Amino acid sequence: MRRFVLGLFAAIGVLTALVVVGLGIVVWRVAGTTPSLPDNIVLTADLGGGLTDSRSPDMLSALAFGSKPTLRKFLDALDRAGNDARVKGIYAHIGGDTLALATCQELRDAIAAFRAKGKFAIVFSESFGEFGPGTRPYYLATAFDEIWLQPLGTVGLIGLHSEMPFFRNVLNQLGVEPSFAHREEYKTAMNNFTETAMTPPQREEIDSLLNAASGQIVQGIAATRKLPPDKVNALIDGGPFIAVEAQKNGLIDRIGHRDEALTHARERAGSGAELVSVSRYRDTAGAAHDSGPTIALIYATGLITGGDGGGDPILGDNTVTAGDLGRAFRQAVRDRDVKAIVFRINSPGGSAVASETIWREVERAREHGKPVIVSMGDVAGSGGYYIAAPANKIVAEPATLTGSIGVLAGKIVIADLLQKLNINTQAVQRGANASMFSAFGDFSPAAHQRLDAFLDDTYAGFKQHVANGRHLSADQVEAVAKGRVWSGDEAKGNGLVDELGGYDTAFRLAKEAAKMPADQSFTLTVFPHEKSLPERLYDRLHGNERGAGVFALAVRKSVSDKLSGVLSGLDALTNGAAVLRMPQIGEIR
Repeated sequence: MRRFVLGLFAAIGVLTALVVVGLGIVVWRVAGTTPSLPDNIVLTADLGGGLTDSRSPDMLSALAFGSKPTLRKFLDALDRAGNDARVKGIYAHIGGDTLALATCQELRDAIAAFRAKGKFAIVFSESFGEFGPGTRPYYLATAFDEIWLQPLGTVGLIGLHSEMPFFRNVLNQLGVEPSFAHREEYKTAMNNFTETAMTPPQREEIDSLLNAASGQIVQGIAATRKLPPDKVNALIDGGPFIAVEAQKNGLIDRIGHRDEALTHARERAGSGAELVSVSRYRDTAGAAHDSGPTIALIYATGLITGGDGGGDPILGDNTVTAGDLGRAFRQAVRDRDVKAIVFRINSPGGSAVASETIWREVERAREHGKPVIVSMGDVAGSGGYYIAAPANKIVAEPATLTGSIGVLAGKIVIADLLQKLNINTQAVQRGANASMFSAFGDFSPAAHQRLDAFLDDTYAGFKQHVANGRHLSADQVEAVAKGRVWSGDEAKGNGLVDELGGYDTAFRLAKEAAKMPADQSFTLTVFPHEKSLPERLYDRLHGNERGAGVFALAVRKSVSDKLSGVLSGLDALTNGAAVLRMPQIGEIR
């Protein structure tokens, strides 16, 4: 009771603070006080904490709990700054190994475009991996023209690996039986629980993905550091490196501390240079795409589920709900100013039924004359590919994980565990298969037959959607299906992706599809439309949002984000809805 009262008072305090801050923002805007930017700017950015690939959190959550910078806003700021004479360059800090490879590639392209406009780019790191992997952050750093490393730092350029635990033996000891079926052999999302080691198809798939990613990293580092690829491969085998070794081998440019790197950045910018954060610059200078015809941007980030109301911004779990995405597409279709839709997907899949619902909304948008261009982020597999298939064009980064055209379903059976614990269960049912989804017993032969029929029908429908959307024959789809995950460049070679690139490539294709001139400026608008601050406050107070409520607003942040992610992922895999899910690759890092 005492904790509840304390939580209630904390919630009231948070809401009071939000109202005060919100009113302050309104007064500041009404008063017309507009912050200005200096005439000589060095942009600053911290890429060590990661970038979210989704829309900005609503104002209420951002004010209460803060928010990570978004990838889209960072790219937007760099795009505008490249054409701003006041901006001379960028100083960035890279810390831990937080960014996936495809995101690193998108950032590398953005830094390269920024430098191509006559700007400098300096990056500093205390260490690219401190007794840990540093290949991905170092790969990102090589897009900058100067790499600084702290004297006691290291360059953890050691290559990539993927590992995963297998729990089947311990589950057997516990009396827990994972009972799953899949289509086909590469659909290995539950192998951690059903197997004791990698199956041959699983190892083949991971070997292929590691080869593709490693080759991309080697080529990228070789090109920007002006080193032969063979030497880069040799350096990877000889890593990690202390600072003096890294400089001697041409991996870094300067050894120094953060303050020295910042001083050097100011000197390169010239007299009177001031440091301005990327977020402040973007908020003050405005978005890069804010005039002309509208291109809609719709996000699909996280597990795909049915219903309405996305992930809880307080807990930090991302989900893609069919209701939210349906509303976003319908709003974009009704908006006469929208000439095309860019559909940003960063999802490992999820519910087959929800994926089908979203697939239909993409189809309807095209039927109503709104071209849809998919831009894939780090992952767009299984259900994530299902919802991409009907688009006009699909764009992916070379390291994007995509495909996984397959299906799985099943349940965790705990009958033996209960018996070991001397727990008896009894049931009464009507219908031969009424208990087929019960965790207290395995599938009967009749229930297995129905499960197989469901899997076969879903798998056939998935392949048919891909064949229709990608203009491929049934044999061509079958050759790239079977649950196999592909890298973006492999997917392009297999006809599952049209072009390699990121947002900019998708924007170019969107303008082409909408018959807009190549040099036409456009307004980028995120759908569905954001609710106003009073609306969000009202919804939270009255429990009209998922994860809402006064008490939850104050106390749910204490739940571990990682634990939340693990539990939500396990729940999605073990309930009957989550049948279009990417297999476990292990974290490639």
